[in-house]
Amino acid sequence: MAAEARTSDDAVLGGRLVLRQPRKGHRVGHDAILLAAASSVRPGGHVVDLGAGVGAAGLAAARRVKDVTVTLVEIDASLLALAEENIARNDLRGRVRAVCLDVAASPAAFAAAGLRPGSADHVLMNPPFNAAHNPSPDRRRRLAHSASRDTLARWLRTVARLLRPTGALTLIWRADGLDAVLASLAGGFGAIAVLPVHPKPDTTAVRVLVRAVKASRAPLSLLPAFVLADAQGRPTEEAEAVLREGAALPLFWD
Repeated sequence: MAAEARTSDDAVLGGRLVLRQPRKGHRVGHDAILLAAASSVRPGGHVVDLGAGVGAAGLAAARRVKDVTVTLVEIDASLLALAEENIARNDLRGRVRAVCLDVAASPAAFAAAGLRPGSADHVLMNPPFNAAHNPSPDRRRRLAHSASRDTLARWLRTVARLLRPTGALTLIWRADGLDAVLASLAGGFGAIAVLPVHPKPDTTAVRVLVRAVKASRAPLSLLPAFVLADAQGRPTEEAEAVLREGAALPLFWD
């Protein structure tokens, strides 16, 4: 099968970003766009997108905030190749680059890739968060979704090393795993803000967006819910603004 037949071209952010991605395995969805929108990314800053896949979150952040530079970190060489293609086709080559690294790689490996300790102003991550006891048979989907018991802790060690003092992390996670996120952040991060994401009104949250600041002692904040669709399944105005128009989630701005 030709490479073109194994991939698709998909527009996100109302056509502001076009992504080539595999037809099978993990596909770009709302999570990546919400993650980028919820990040307090500042012009002139350096953002690292860990586990970037084809680059959706990092590229969305670069599209939304001018003059920010982004490094996409991805372990899967085939996804990395697509991320590099997506950088070029969205005319972001001057501000975004991609490197092939395991998030749990050594500090020396990161430094060799130009990611030295304290070099990031902001880290984005959408790590695997499903239990590894029922993994997908598809290798790419398994890498994107299946987590071991210590996955979150290993990723956060890398985040803490990469962030400058008072640098910020934004991550997206299962809502029913929020306790694990808060426990893993304890000690090294503060000013934690939690935004529950609900599919519809009167439903339980399925995701949480979490922002945390390195070495801060500020207290936790639980933010008002973000609702994706109304009771009839139509996108809310707030969801349309974020997912199609490229708006930020302003409650995550300092």
